[in-house]
Amino acid sequence: MAEIRIPDIGDAENVEVIELCVAPGDTVGPDDAILVIESDKASMEVPAGIAGTLQELLVGIGDPVEEGQLIARLSDAEQAGDSPGEARPHATASPQEAESADLPGPPEAPTANEERAREPEPVTGSEMVVSVPDIGDAQDVVVIEVAIRPGDRVDEDGLAVVVESDKATMEIPAGATGVVTAVHVREGDPVVEGTRLFTLEAAGSAAEPARAGPDRPARPSAPDEPSRSREGRKPSPPLAPAKPPGSEIPEEYSPGAKVYAGPATRRLARELGVALAEINGTGARGRIVKDDVKHFVKQSMSSPREGSERGPTGLPPVPTVDFARFGPVESQPLTRVRAAGARNLHASWLNVPHVTQHDEADVTELESFRGSLKTEAAERGVNLTPLPFIVKACCYALKEFPTFNASLDANAENYVLKRYYNIGFAVDSDQGLVVPVLKDADRKGIWDLAAEIAELAAKVRERRLGMDDAQGGSFSISSLGALGGTGFTPIVNAPEVAILGVARLVTKPVWDGSEFQPRKILPLSLSYDHRAINGAEAGRFVAHLASLLNDIRRLSL
Repeated sequence: MAEIRIPDIGDAENVEVIELCVAPGDTVGPDDAILVIESDKASMEVPAGIAGTLQELLVGIGDPVEEGQLIARLSDAEQAGDSPGEARPHATASPQEAESADLPGPPEAPTANEERAREPEPVTGSEMVVSVPDIGDAQDVVVIEVAIRPGDRVDEDGLAVVVESDKATMEIPAGATGVVTAVHVREGDPVVEGTRLFTLEAAGSAAEPARAGPDRPARPSAPDEPSRSREGRKPSPPLAPAKPPGSEIPEEYSPGAKVYAGPATRRLARELGVALAEINGTGARGRIVKDDVKHFVKQSMSSPREGSERGPTGLPPVPTVDFARFGPVESQPLTRVRAAGARNLHASWLNVPHVTQHDEADVTELESFRGSLKTEAAERGVNLTPLPFIVKACCYALKEFPTFNASLDANAENYVLKRYYNIGFAVDSDQGLVVPVLKDADRKGIWDLAAEIAELAAKVRERRLGMDDAQGGSFSISSLGALGGTGFTPIVNAPEVAILGVARLVTKPVWDGSEFQPRKILPLSLSYDHRAINGAEAGRFVAHLASLLNDIRRLSL
């Protein structure tokens, strides 16, 4: 019985199993992948390292693993290496280098006989042409980076060209120490297996074949590809080592000159709408890693860069226009009230997923009753508008639907249900829109509400409104009164979750079953935070509110 353990994974942390490639009872070869593990920076296939029958898998998808951990046992094992005991997988990868290309690690150390067989005969000045190696069935492969130029002196393991498919990237090394005499491709060029990449005047080693042989890089693997045997093919050679800290980054990797990143990083950048060319890479040889993209987004959101194509919200800014070119203009600053309101409305619009529910209330009976109170209202010195009745009806509806009289907590995971009913109402003034609050509106009668509405509105227009008069609201009403409109979409006064918009009352012909009757119709528009309230709840709330306004007697029940 042979054991398979997690190989050397460097200093990678939070490594977990993301894919199981085989099941107990399967026959595997030395190069067959047993499972795929992933850290926050890299993915890696763990091969069997030995031929045999899988007897037992000791981990599952999502399990955390660490170096040396036992993951599987094989029976009928035929040892592939020189140790008859434990089967040690040979594929290792540096998480920083393999970050998202998902390339296999360095091959097994060759035997002494293999070393002698591979030793090249010393020669001087041999010219070699390096071509695209075996890339399996990868399609749409393009050159994404050319790290060499004619005249450059390169090392055998030095990076020369990087190609990329839709699933992985592959770094192609120079293959020999020498001087580049010609480069045959440019960034963006499509390539296939055998495409000539560059010509090298090698020094000190025999020219290697142009096509990839057993020692050339194999097709890079991606974790979402199906597992299959890799017998007869060797993993790709180790990637070129990173330059020591403080070393100068060559021009090819300088910020803005080239985009050097793997598929996972590019995918993340696309999802976040980030241009990789604007990011400084911190990885080896200037590679852009996922953390660079995340840091760039955080920095852009907190302090947008000068000349950036995105504004403080991360959205494209409105173009600045010199209107004086078209005629006389005058600059007039916003009042403090209007500027503060603009900021609050903007924040609410960006943070709250707004939905508006429209309905109509037949307030013919309510208007008839209000008209009958005109004399008494004059004696009390009160202007009795429809608003006190609407406030009272809203209090009844909020008690029936308590989530409309609530807020969401900071994580939007819990309701903060309010057991008080403080109704804010919008007042238009020369300073801008102000929302004073009727405290404990549910405990007050129509006359009290009418008097307090008039008092607060007067304070707004006379600029006498106190801080306490505009705080503590749990629900808001924006009434256009007789100004006009058949409906609108008011913006939620966050952190409240709903606001009622009331448009101009109109008289409409309504069919009563035998004939059309003139009825007074009040348009209602309820905007709400869709995180806290769904459409069915909003529909029921508006229907209930309309029924209360349809029959004013219900307010006394």
